[in-house]
Amino acid sequence: MIDRASGLPAYRQVANDLRTKIAAGDHAPGAQLPSERELVERYEVSRPTIRQAIGVLRVEGLVLAEHGRGLFVRPKPRVQRLGRNRLSRRERSESRGTFLTDAHVNQFIPRVEVSIRVEDADGRIAELLNIAPGSPVVARERVMFADDLPVQLAIARLPRDLTQGTAIEEEDTGSGGIYARLEENGHVLDHFTEFVTARLPSSDEATALHLNHGTPVLAVTRVALSSSGRVVEANDMVLPGDRYELMYELPATE
Repeated sequence: MIDRASGLPAYRQVANDLRTKIAAGDHAPGAQLPSERELVERYEVSRPTIRQAIGVLRVEGLVLAEHGRGLFVRPKPRVQRLGRNRLSRRERSESRGTFLTDAHVNQFIPRVEVSIRVEDADGRIAELLNIAPGSPVVARERVMFADDLPVQLAIARLPRDLTQGTAIEEEDTGSGGIYARLEENGHVLDHFTEFVTARLPSSDEATALHLNHGTPVLAVTRVALSSSGRVVEANDMVLPGDRYELMYELPATE
């Protein structure tokens, strides 16, 4: 199967073939790959060549190495994150915030660890919230679990004048979450904007999310605006790339 005259290194050819087989379902999500010895025999190449090929696939996030067990195709994402209904008033009326909506759709048991603090807005947060640098903001830092597996880190920051004396500054914000509390206090939400990038996690993020080496994360920043045009929240989220699938249903408009 290796074309010695192609000019493409043998390890790249092996990686390409395995990648194709994974995409086609020949090696299903969660399935164990053939052993190193079996791959050497299949492709008629050396062990170092196979190790280089597997290294490529690990960096790409397609395969995982489990100590003492072998190589496995990365499982399918555990959480499908729906771009539209998770932020809807209908979900809030059903007593679900955004993460509880994800739990309802994906049928997992949610758990959230919350810490709350008041801090001064740095330059980036001030720009996102359209406030002066140094203005007080409430930061709600959360670790979110699906069936006891950490699946998201999030820090929501809101101008303090919107939160003082409300349940937004309490661990349990109540039915519908912080967006329901904002609307109860007259800050009717108009729209949300999300910015999504992919990157490797910091060491603290990798530890908190129990990530294998080389697993990328999705960094999502959501900005919420009220009907008056005021920015009422900036939320920074970190989602493991192997545990999330982002789904967006967009209307076709003129």
